Amino acid sequence: MSTGLWVALIGAVVALIGWNMMPGALASGIFGFGLAHIVLGVLDAALQRRSLPQKT
Repeated sequence: MSTGLWVALIGAVVALIGWNMMPGALASGIFGFGLAHIVLGVLDAALQRRSLPQKT
């Protein structure tokens, strides 16, 4: 599993924690932080490129 998918999975867990917290600014921040990680992790996994070997 790629690093991007791990980041998205951890973001989903953090978003669920924020969703289940009592309403407030802190819960909204945690939820948004989790959503941002989901988006960035999925983008990283989708656009993952292998680096070319370096010429010496």
